[in-house]
Amino acid sequence: MSDIHPIVAVTGSSGSDASVVTMAFQHMLRREGAKLSVVDGNGFHRYDRTEFLDAVRREAEHGRSISHFGPAANLFDRLEALLRTYAANGGGEHRRYVHSAEEAERLEQMPGTFTAWEAVSEDTDLLCYEGLHGCHQDDNVDIAHYMDLKIGMVPVINLEWMRKINRDTGERGYTSDAVADTILRRMQDYVRYIVPQFSRTDVNFQPVPTVDSSDPFAEQEPVTLEQCVIVVRFRNPAAFSVDFTSLLSRIRGSFMSRRNTIVLPGPELVFAMELILQPRVHQLLEQSQRARAA
Repeated sequence: MSDIHPIVAVTGSSGSDASVVTMAFQHMLRREGAKLSVVDGNGFHRYDRTEFLDAVRREAEHGRSISHFGPAANLFDRLEALLRTYAANGGGEHRRYVHSAEEAERLEQMPGTFTAWEAVSEDTDLLCYEGLHGCHQDDNVDIAHYMDLKIGMVPVINLEWMRKINRDTGERGYTSDAVADTILRRMQDYVRYIVPQFSRTDVNFQPVPTVDSSDPFAEQEPVTLEQCVIVVRFRNPAAFSVDFTSLLSRIRGSFMSRRNTIVLPGPELVFAMELILQPRVHQLLEQSQRARAA
């Protein structure tokens, strides 16, 4: 954690739509007149697409599996080094993973490759990590330690799978069978490394579909936010200074389901994020300004 250079984690699995949170942050930071640097967690995968497929085949020959959810396929030490450096002096290195043909054309390189390592943007007020492992901890690294605000984007698992299937078949050219194989291969790592992070987050946003998602592998239309409710859970409402009365009065159709949990209509998600997160963001920026002045 850092008083001078705060860092935010937006953690979510494939299909979690974590980019929605990042967009909300960009709006908040713009209103604050602050500069945001966004780090793509996919840039800290160990292998490019070709290398990863080779690694999957090698592991399968020995009866093992590997996935982007687990440490074997990631550079956790390099991610921790970035966070440590940014917290200390606002610096550090990152890179991006090129997913789509559109990105590849814009960046003039092949899909499934990495951009070169480069320095994070200079003179930023806040760093936002968006990816799979923003709250990861193990015997070797502690990513969560460096995060001043930890946010989970956690759709129920069938909805998560539906979104992944629709995205990977529609945008990335994979077959449904290939996506199903990927889901199965990485399930152990999902349970071991992804799920535990969401008990470390300060706040989780969990979309729950109000349409039938019983068979996420059946061909069907994508589920929209209008077809969801959002469960918002605060790990420690007092530490987060949550005013539940104010939130419920301002978010149409919301109600409390537990002492630390509210439920709201899907279309209210972005508005609710800004109501909930803006005070904490403002606090982090004020804290940073005071620390820099001192």
